[in-house]
Amino acid sequence: MSDRDSDIGAFITGFVVGGLVGAAVALLLAPQSGEETRTLIREKSIELKEEAGQTAAEVRARAERLAQDAKARAEELQRRGQVVLEEQKTRLGEAVEAGKKVVRRRRGEGEEPSEA
Repeated sequence: MSDRDSDIGAFITGFVVGGLVGAAVALLLAPQSGEETRTLIREKSIELKEEAGQTAAEVRARAERLAQDAKARAEELQRRGQVVLEEQKTRLGEAVEAGKKVVRRRRGEGEEPSEA
């Protein structure tokens, strides 16, 4: 019977120790009170709002830089286009003048200009 008393004592001791450990774990891992939860949510929302504001500012700054770059590129393309247009006008004018000279020369020689 001594072994049996020893087994019951060990069981009761284990039961009590297990209960105490379980209670300690429950207290440590228990959710916060309502007020603590609301405070935590408020702090996290303020933190997220600040991060969102910072991210929005960074995105806005980057968009402004990209817009400035695009505007500068568009102005450069416009300038290049204007240069090409002026060159083509000059070439066309030179071609017209050359054609007129040919016509004048042929008329001066008594030839009729042939149609192209």
